[in-house]
Amino acid sequence: MTIAPGLVGEVELIVQPADTADALGNRGVHVLATPRLVALLELAAIRAVEAHLPPGAGTVGTRIDVRHLAATPVGMQARIRATLREVDGRRFVFDIEGQDAAERIVEGTHERFQIDQARFLARIAAKGQEHTR
Repeated sequence: MTIAPGLVGEVELIVQPADTADALGNRGVHVLATPRLVALLELAAIRAVEAHLPPGAGTVGTRIDVRHLAATPVGMQARIRATLREVDGRRFVFDIEGQDAAERIVEGTHERFQIDQARFLARIAAKGQEHTR
């Protein structure tokens, strides 16, 4: 299968208390937390390419450059969209954008690399065994 620019992945989330900055330690701030937003943009990028990867392949994130532009309160829906802009061998670069019901909330870029999942997981397991003795 060929992976080419233009593929799109989307994720929607209705913000729950567990998704907020308050839940992640920034007490009293009941809006979508930036780390949760980053997880959503990674998921959107994964969704853009996952059906086009060869069997046994996956992707891992290697770079994120985003601006969290506006706060999204609990109960409001956020929609994140990742559009594949560039393919360079196993390297994929996505344009990221997102909005809630009122305004644009995030923009930026995200980079992922295609991996052989079994080989990657075996290497990580070996690394864990080496450095936990």
